[in-house]
This record gives sequence, structure tokens and C-alpha cells, in this order.
Amino acid sequence: MSRGLHLAAYLLAFDTRAQSLQDRTRAGYLLRAAALADLAHRGAAAENAAGRVEVASAEPTGDGVLDALLAELAGRPRTWKSWIRRGREDTLEAAEEQLAALGVMTMPDREPYGPVAPHRTVAMDDPREALDLQVRIAELVRGHAPVAAASFADATLAALAAHGHLRLVLSRQDRKAHAERITALTDRLADHAPGLARAVAGLNLTMIAGQGGMGGG
Repeated sequence: MSRGLHLAAYLLAFDTRAQSLQDRTRAGYLLRAAALADLAHRGAAAENAAGRVEVASAEPTGDGVLDALLAELAGRPRTWKSWIRRGREDTLEAAEEQLAALGVMTMPDREPYGPVAPHRTVAMDDPREALDLQVRIAELVRGHAPVAAASFADATLAALAAHGHLRLVLSRQDRKAHAERITALTDRLADHAPGLARAVAGLNLTMIAGQGGMGGG
């Protein structure tokens, strides 16, 4: 992965026609889960016998968002689900800063003395990267290519799009029609962290509980 998986998750959740995230709250969950999956895949985070997340390697990843999350994991032991729910907005804003620094998107500077907005307006300079990713992940779920041939990153993004009910990528009909394939893609996560795979499989319910009944079709 040349970039952190959380950045790909951001592009996956970005509506290029509206020039905004389709659902900012939902995107926060997706990015947080993607970052945790990235750390697990790198061997930096693992789960112990009690199902709690622990740092397996404190070696810096070179990615500011991942390193910040790794520092969080070094604190009180928590489950994957708990870590997905915590610090979502911070991870989301940090990802936006990274994408802006990479020249993928632009954001106006914050007004130092102006009113505090819930988030800044963003614009993607070239939507093709996001569109291509969305099409690729949708085709991975709908297609017939061996799941084992998919990269870990794509398999994880497909699982997040499906279980996170990201309608921009997969419809409800897609999720129903390809349920077995979605399960197989999610199982790729279980190779590194079984508890994380279960947390991702229950992602929509976690979001509904966290938002007091948020929908997700």
C-alpha cells in the first residue's frame, strides 16, 4: 500500500458529483476501521487472547495518521469495536489534511476568528482516482474473480463498503445478491485479526447504536 488504507477509504466514501463525503459520520467509522486494518496487516497491531488490541510493533509507519493511532493503542487495552468508535472525527480530519498535502484535494484555510464550522468544505481536484476506486471495489464484489486474488487493501475496502452500507459503491440489492462473496472478502481480515473482521461485519449496527438510530439502507 503506497498510501495508508484510511486514505483509500476516504476516496471510496467521497461523492465526486456533490464534491463532499456522502455521509461524514459514516466515513469516520470507515476510515477508523481502515486504519486499524492497515496496522493489523503491517503487523503493528494484534489482538490478545482476551480479544483486546495491543501494539505488536511500535516501529513508526511513516504515516502520521497511523502513527497517531498506534500511539493511542498503546494506552488502555480495548476491543477493535471500541477503537473504531473512538477518535473517528480526529482521524477523518487528519486524513483530509493528508489528502490536501498530497494535492488530491483542496480545503480553504480555517478562519482563525470566524465561527467554528463542523467541517471544512473540500473539493477533489481530479475525481478520477476516487471514481476508479469505487468502480473497482464494486466490481470486486459483483464479479467472479477469485477472492484470494484480490489485494488485502481491496478486500478490506470491499468489506467496509458492504458492511458500512456505503450506498455510493454498493446498493442494498448488491449486498443481498453477493452476500457469500462479501463474507469471503471479510474473511481476508480474519487472517490478521479475527476480532477486527467481526467488528467490521457488525459495522452498520455499531454505527446505528453510536448515532442513536442512524439509518444506512
